[in-house]
Amino acid sequence: MKGNGQLRQSQIITTYGPGALIDLPRYSAIVAGLEQWPNTSLLEEIVEPRLTSKLRILTGIQSPRLYAPPAENNDPTKPDLGIVAYQFPEWFLVQEASDPDQRERSRRLVPRRALDDKGRFDGRAVIATRFVRACPKGHVDDVDWHGFVHGPDSGCPRTKQLWLDERGTGGDLADLYVRCECGKQRSLYEATQVEARPLGLCQGSRPWLGTHANEECKEISRLLTRTASNAYFPQVISVLSLPDLGGDLDGLVRELWDDLQIVDDLEGLNFIKRKPSIAARLVGVDLDNVLEAIKRVKHGVAESKPVKHAELDAILSVPEGFGDDVPINQNFHARRLPEHIWRNRPELSQPIEAVIQVHRLREVLALVGFTRFEAYAPDINGEFETDVARASLSREAEWLPAVENRGEGIFIQLRASAIADWLARDGVKNRLDSLKNGHELWASERKITRLFPGGPYILLHTLSHLLVQSMSMKCGYPASAIRERIYANPEINQFGILLYTGSPDSEGTLGGLVQQGRYIESHLADALTTGALCSNDPICSSHVPSKSLERRWLQGASCHGCALLAETSCEMRNDYLDRALVVPVLGISDAAFFGRIT
Repeated sequence: MKGNGQLRQSQIITTYGPGALIDLPRYSAIVAGLEQWPNTSLLEEIVEPRLTSKLRILTGIQSPRLYAPPAENNDPTKPDLGIVAYQFPEWFLVQEASDPDQRERSRRLVPRRALDDKGRFDGRAVIATRFVRACPKGHVDDVDWHGFVHGPDSGCPRTKQLWLDERGTGGDLADLYVRCECGKQRSLYEATQVEARPLGLCQGSRPWLGTHANEECKEISRLLTRTASNAYFPQVISVLSLPDLGGDLDGLVRELWDDLQIVDDLEGLNFIKRKPSIAARLVGVDLDNVLEAIKRVKHGVAESKPVKHAELDAILSVPEGFGDDVPINQNFHARRLPEHIWRNRPELSQPIEAVIQVHRLREVLALVGFTRFEAYAPDINGEFETDVARASLSREAEWLPAVENRGEGIFIQLRASAIADWLARDGVKNRLDSLKNGHELWASERKITRLFPGGPYILLHTLSHLLVQSMSMKCGYPASAIRERIYANPEINQFGILLYTGSPDSEGTLGGLVQQGRYIESHLADALTTGALCSNDPICSSHVPSKSLERRWLQGASCHGCALLAETSCEMRNDYLDRALVVPVLGISDAAFFGRIT
């Protein structure tokens, strides 16, 4: 995104998608909806049938297409493709002359319509106010500053000048007062008292979709700081590309996709078939069947399995080897590492069933919507509930923005029998009851229904975080660049962890992470040693989710000193973590899956 700023394509999906509040070099803005993006004919289409099928169910779009955000253009003969961002908010603070020694500071609050042609007021520069009002469904609007100061019933004319007074040096809301020329004033801290409805009801404003885009909303407006981390929570669904989906004909269509992607009917197919290279590949193939395969590749095929269940089946079915066989599938190439290569300490690694090196993988991520204030992570199967409220990316969605990452990873499978024996222990049952009670308190406060993920998931998730910390010291990638996918399928007793890295602008990586599979026992020993003692123990280890004064209901023995990672790495936003399920910790020795390291 050039012109007034520049972003990476992946940032559009994960951080600055439509509806995101952003500070550009010269403006404060909100990223516009998909109607203001370049025409899809100018964008790169991303094809991933499994993801398309899931998106059809999740969004209700009959034939969702996926397109990558416009890439940087290095060709001076071609026009730059960018994404529109509307200036927002509409209220500004005048940069008044002030004495630096003064503890108090007053600045005028003025609307955009009061600015001159140079964007100044009374000859002075202005900056956008950092406060807006919003609701959890994603709606956002300017604060009605006059209404906030005076209340709903006031005879004070709206033409009176408003001021923002700073009566302290800390910048706290309690130090900020909105004052009217008539003499009435109100502390900005009162705007945080949601129960009193100081900012009124949400008007359903969607400025990223342009004018006249409001929709009905019954939520109470809340004060939001534009640059706060809770201003934009994207809902991103991702899948791994798997081999041989849909049979040989679908695979042939994918091989010829550069030519066949423009085909919509039999006439178009006959036209493309005039190319000798296409005709040679389609000899003896019924064109009606080819056309049906093209539609399946374009629009996806209904799949009953959850996203992660299909991925787990594909990963566990790979043959044994070292990954040096050719040719390889650039989207997915994995081999089970022979056991004698990595198992040297059976007493330590006995619970590990297999180590699989994923030499090539392709991940496709699509943005489906967003929320504010509260994040909604996908469930343990990698899918969002269809009834979750989310803000729309466009007025009438026909396509969604997406990116593809290519990289490498390792998969660690745990023995189902070891997990079953662990779950049967009384100490584990007691610990899981405490974690489940915390989960129920969390769900009750948010008035949502979500099943407790279960002990195996929390065990795998915590172990994954500890392994990431160990591998980042030796594999050449920082911990923030290594991502996780947790596979816990108790229905068929399959459990595993995929740790992987990827980039949207490369055909793979250098193998540093893949090769760590050979040293999994060393990393496991490091992870268990690190997890056994936290710098915040005994406070960390004694944390009880169901009795959490700080409302950390989804975390057991875990904190920033031990098990938490950057949110770019974690698939659950650092929730559902507990070291006590992995290794004995201070005060809790009977719930651990692994024993003490000696």
